[in-house]
Amino acid sequence: MRKRNVAGRQPDRWYRTIDRVIPGLRESSKLLIPDMRMTMHPVLDEGKTYPHHNLYFVTSGRWDLTVLGGLLLSRVATAFVEAYCVKMRGGTLRFQAQYLRRIRVPDLTGVSARDADALADAFEHRDVNTATAIALRLYRLDTLPE
Repeated sequence: MRKRNVAGRQPDRWYRTIDRVIPGLRESSKLLIPDMRMTMHPVLDEGKTYPHHNLYFVTSGRWDLTVLGGLLLSRVATAFVEAYCVKMRGGTLRFQAQYLRRIRVPDLTGVSARDADALADAFEHRDVNTATAIALRLYRLDTLPE
């Protein structure tokens, strides 16, 4: 350990990590999103894991995470990322933080209780078609861009 470059330069901080550690993140509810997939695939973690190694997370103080998860499950959310990210060989998309930040969500006050319930149900049942139909309506879109 003493021969490591960082140990020689900063002997009192030899243990530092490359990734920033966020205290309390493991215990908080969050949506986990794997980096490389063909489509968006959010999964709810209710405070049991700490995301790292190409596993991104989304938290919210306003949104019910199952409702937000339903919105992110939709093809509309995938289209946001697809518009900005580099497509890998075979069509795999990168769901990295810089692309996830570009997803714009509708104003929560404009989401009816009925739509919120339907999005949460679509998220729970992994129903991409229903999530997409609701997302299209919330974004006031007729179809997805080609």
